Amino acid sequence: MHFDQYRRAFLGQSMGGLGAMALAHLMGLEFDKAASAAAGTRRLRQPHHTPTADAAICLFQHGGPSQMDLFDPKPELTKRNGQKYEGDLEIHFPNQRGNVLASPFKFQPHGKSGIEVSEVLPHTAKIVDELTMVRSVTTESVDHESALRLIHSGKFQASYPTWGSWISYGLGTVNENLPAYVVLTDPGGMPVDNVRNWTSGWLPAEYQGTTFRSGDSPVPNLKTPKEITPGARVRQLGFLKQINSEHLRQHPGNSELEARISDFEIAARMQTAVPELLDLSQETESTRKMYGLDNPVTAEYGARCIIARRLIERGVRFVQLFLAGQPWDTHSKNAATLQANCARVDQPSAALVQDLKQRGLLDRTIVLWGGEFGRLPVSQGTDGRDHNRHANSLWVAGGGFKQGFSYGRTDDFGYQAVENVVTVHDLHATLLHAMGLNHERLTYPHDGRPGSLTDVAITKAKVVRDILA
Repeated sequence: MHFDQYRRAFLGQSMGGLGAMALAHLMGLEFDKAASAAAGTRRLRQPHHTPTADAAICLFQHGGPSQMDLFDPKPELTKRNGQKYEGDLEIHFPNQRGNVLASPFKFQPHGKSGIEVSEVLPHTAKIVDELTMVRSVTTESVDHESALRLIHSGKFQASYPTWGSWISYGLGTVNENLPAYVVLTDPGGMPVDNVRNWTSGWLPAEYQGTTFRSGDSPVPNLKTPKEITPGARVRQLGFLKQINSEHLRQHPGNSELEARISDFEIAARMQTAVPELLDLSQETESTRKMYGLDNPVTAEYGARCIIARRLIERGVRFVQLFLAGQPWDTHSKNAATLQANCARVDQPSAALVQDLKQRGLLDRTIVLWGGEFGRLPVSQGTDGRDHNRHANSLWVAGGGFKQGFSYGRTDDFGYQAVENVVTVHDLHATLLHAMGLNHERLTYPHDGRPGSLTDVAITKAKVVRDILA
């Protein structure tokens, strides 16, 4: 498929309800003081301390990428391939447990740092000197949904605020024409756990992620439907303005209503900002090629990575890219699935880091690549790997993290983190710290007490200062 077709496909559906007041705003119908106060909650806020990053991009890999096949080489697996694993294993599907399964891929050291990376990630291998490779991440669940909630919100339960929402709440917005938190979903469908991956939970609703989806227009419902005349729309929106403003005066602090009014206002500005943002024809041919837009395998993901960079350039605080379903969940055909996934995301992910660096943006932008958990050192069936919460690898670039640095170690089989363990709560605390936010001070009232991302009294979360420059 030609790149222009991918671009048109991407300019698509996003969250509904944004545009209900857009025409009224553009034709001079202004909100009253109550509405202005609601919009004011998006204002720029001061960080708790001097940040090393102003923005973050999360390239989330749904399903749990296999650490011993991508980032954590284990010669012992090769040596004992096909043998019975003698130790204890926590297995999601115990009746399908097999023997030790070696990685079919070769590893080599790369860059000045000598960080070893699998042969199926040739483009990531070229940027290892920009990365902090963390090989000792652990979580608390081997179930996808709860593990996803943990990695995004720090909690097992659904409907808790995600870390993108906490960043949006803690720092506010830089560009009033765009949301502070943007989610770029896969044209192929929604990820597992759907919108709960970017919910604002019990934070005010305006801090949830704003999704951009595939389809015919950048943001669904941003434009007035063709069958409604301008005059009819003005009358409708004038009436909505009156009842919303009156309702807000009678019920101050109603976050859902405040968010709706704020969204109406930003929708008007987005009518001009979003089309320009998504117009990738402004990019040079060399940039499009670097991201793989000339290749149908990488074109779609590459386009979203470019858009992530363009969002950051325009002051968006937090951008997340998701994949449809959970493609890294390799219960069968582990090798073939990894090859296909890496072929799709490796080049665009590495290009994003390179592009940010050459534009002088990487120093102030965090890029995170990883999934919700890792995989087991034994086979599931004949050629799959089951879930593993005890060891996971991910990488971080930019934003005050060390360059060309490997942190943490797993046992000889890659089953369990045994040195410099990093919990998901530690990861959250560290990412917030880099953005100038103290995870113990970043709170919002919930159930009669100060709620937070890390709940440090329970999780004992700590900032992992060893991976910060």
